[in-house]
Order: sequence, then structure tokens, then C-alpha cells
Amino acid sequence: QLQLVASGGGSVQSGGSLRLSCAVSGSTLDTWHIGWFRQAPGKEREGVAYITKSSGTTFYADSVKGRFTVSRSNAEKKAWLQMDNLKPEDTAVYYCTASRTVVAEWYWDAQYEHWGQGTLVTVSE
Repeated sequence: QLQLVASGGGSVQSGGSLRLSCAVSGSTLDTWHIGWFRQAPGKEREGVAYITKSSGTTFYADSVKGRFTVSRSNAEKKAWLQMDNLKPEDTAVYYCTASRTVVAEWYWDAQYEHWGQGTLVTVSE
């Protein structure tokens, strides 16, 4: 079965940077689209970024566009989310997700088949 392990979260000040990693096992990565989602306490889950399984086409939420960058290496079976110029509103648990197909808008979370455990990002003023 596919396993995803997210790591790299932490606490930073506003304007700082973090790089989240998602390590995949149990399958070749080139069969899976990768999405990054986040959820803050009391808030709805939000799609952050998405990268297709082969072409590397990327999509971003408007709230993070220009600040976050998603990437992947199928050979290394890893995906990353580089987060720059972090803001307090970025505080959330971040999840890496995987889906064989994305048939709806990329930010519709229910279509993702596998989820990592999440990693906490805290951004202070």
C-alpha cells in the first residue's frame, strides 16, 4: 500500500521560510499526482498546491501563489513544498496527499486516495 510521510514543519517568524518534504513508499511515484493541503484549528481544509504525476504541471491557491513552490522527484520518490515569506495565516497542519486521477478541481480534497500524517507549521507575528 502507498505510504506518505510528511516532515519539515516547525515554528518560524513572519517572513521566514520552511521546506516541507513528502517521502513516498509502496509504489513508484510517477503513478500519483501529489497535492498539498492544510488545515488550521476551526478552519476548513484548504488546498495549497498541486503537481501532476508526470508533466510536472503545478497549481497553487491564490493565497500562496508567488510564495510557495511545489516540486517532485519521481526517481527519489519525494515531493516538496517550499514556503517563503510565511505569514501568520499560513499556520496550519500541512498534509501531502496522493491520487491516481484528479477528475475534479485539484483542490477538492475528497478525490485524494492517500494522506500523510501531517506536519505542523506555526508562523508568529
